[in-house]
Amino acid sequence: MAAGTGTLAPFPAALPEFPCPPQSRAPSPQGSPAGGVPPAADLVLGAAAGCMACVLTNPLEVVKTRLQLQGELRAPGTYPRPYRGVLRAAGAVCRADGLRGLQKGLAAGLLYQGLMNGVRFYCYSCALAAGWTGWPGGTVVAGAVAGAVGAFVGSPAYLVKTHLQAQTLAAVAVGHQHNHESISSAFESIYRQHGVAGLWRGVSGAVPRVAVGSAAQLATFASAKDWVCQHQWFGEGSWATVLAGGMVSGVAVAVTMTPFDVVSTRLYNQPVDADGTGKLYRGFWDCFVQISSKEGLLGLYKGIGAVYLRLGPHTVLSLFFWDELRKMVQQQPPPGP
Repeated sequence: MAAGTGTLAPFPAALPEFPCPPQSRAPSPQGSPAGGVPPAADLVLGAAAGCMACVLTNPLEVVKTRLQLQGELRAPGTYPRPYRGVLRAAGAVCRADGLRGLQKGLAAGLLYQGLMNGVRFYCYSCALAAGWTGWPGGTVVAGAVAGAVGAFVGSPAYLVKTHLQAQTLAAVAVGHQHNHESISSAFESIYRQHGVAGLWRGVSGAVPRVAVGSAAQLATFASAKDWVCQHQWFGEGSWATVLAGGMVSGVAVAVTMTPFDVVSTRLYNQPVDADGTGKLYRGFWDCFVQISSKEGLLGLYKGIGAVYLRLGPHTVLSLFFWDELRKMVQQQPPPGP
């Protein structure tokens, strides 16, 4: 938890206050969410918030990808481990690829975050405007559906991001090496070899991954924020409420999403035949079963430290930026006649 909190240190002390409304609010007469921001605006704000958080957390995404690919389908103790723990893995990345190596795949990551989070927050905002989140379990369902739709839309960008982040020198390489020269050449190569369908390879792992993560994130964030407000831990409307809700969400997302995250990384990065069929895994369940049987159940939690250290700050930052941007939009005066 401390690592995530430290990420917020650069923010100024005098931060604006955040509203802390209950989850069961009715939609406004104009069809906007109760926060006063229409879903179309949330599409832009969600994309911007995700991209801002991505710039700061992408190095942990690189480390997480390497840790999850290390020892693929091999029993523990039978393979070399160039990446050991988050800090040592980050050092190994820097030694092999330089400091810039920690930002590998950033352009693809930004594209993914913009597409996925824009669509995700748009869908969630629509559910909020319709009053669905006020139903029992409505927040969880809305978060899961929003995440699944966002994951599907952003899947090609996540595919390329995973390929680029896995690429490194042969001495410390883990997983299959696709050897793309850039983000544009990666898209071009995948499309040329496997067509449009090839760009969505691995989506069967991405949809449950983000659906579970989004449901956990949005549900726990909203509930934690409301609970903190009700108990007046930080005073009504305090920005610390957002921080507390985000840190709780980070723990919940890391625990629930890591197995899906490992499966998703493996499906995206695996080598494929000429017809686009995976050489290692036939699909989500086959990947899940192979990892648990050959690497043990702990194989499904490879890189969980990097997952939390990435997701904790990313959850805090993305929701922090989202709340802040929404507040800025709400403060704008209505257009004149």
